[in-house]
Amino acid sequence: MSPVLRVAGLSKHFGGVRALDDVAFELAAGELLAMIGPNGAGKSTCFNLVNGQLAPDAGRIVVLGRDIAGLGPRQIWRLGVGRTFQITATFGSMTVAENVQLALISHRRGLWSPWTPAAGLERERALELLALVGMAEQAERACAVLAYGDLKRVELAVALANDPRLLLMDEPTAGMAPAERQALMALAARIARERGIGVLFTEHDMDVVFGHADRIMVLSRGRLIAAGAPAAVRTDPQVREIYLGADHA
Repeated sequence: MSPVLRVAGLSKHFGGVRALDDVAFELAAGELLAMIGPNGAGKSTCFNLVNGQLAPDAGRIVVLGRDIAGLGPRQIWRLGVGRTFQITATFGSMTVAENVQLALISHRRGLWSPWTPAAGLERERALELLALVGMAEQAERACAVLAYGDLKRVELAVALANDPRLLLMDEPTAGMAPAERQALMALAARIARERGIGVLFTEHDMDVVFGHADRIMVLSRGRLIAAGAPAAVRTDPQVREIYLGADHA
């Protein structure tokens, strides 16, 4: 089976700084791949290249057999790439259900009558997605009053609105309590494996990374220095020296 994401020779320079230098990796359907590394390693640059917020200087980014290098974020989203952000991006004045409905309406691109109340559009599908992430009972609450952990679940539902085959999760557990972090990643992993979604995620919590990733790739100064199963990456001498330290031996 072809990978949902294949990156080859990916490079991005900012002046004399090599933010990303000849990086290559693949991601399979239903697989969780963690991208870790110290600050300035190139993780955000790699994410923004895959998501279309930046254009690469060199290399290929192939999603579901199509080279997407140079496409914009909206075009890439329509191809089946979802994304969550380190800081949640929901509309606080809208209800939980309305946030998901808005994403669904945008993705469907249907022709709606101007006399059709927006409140009813895609509502059933929105409630299905909210049930999937455990937020159906809070569908009518405004996002502004939700606990942060619940906002992260709403954001996950929004990211699933375009039926993604590839999901990019940027620091998905940032700002959450340890128990909430594990619960959110366990939920994302279950959904990904049930639906065959490849997940690429960055994360600073190593308990989350080693507890949920199928594979781990490690960046340092824009280059890929290690990749493999969690056990192999944990014991890699170069990774321990540069990033993990003795506590993760």
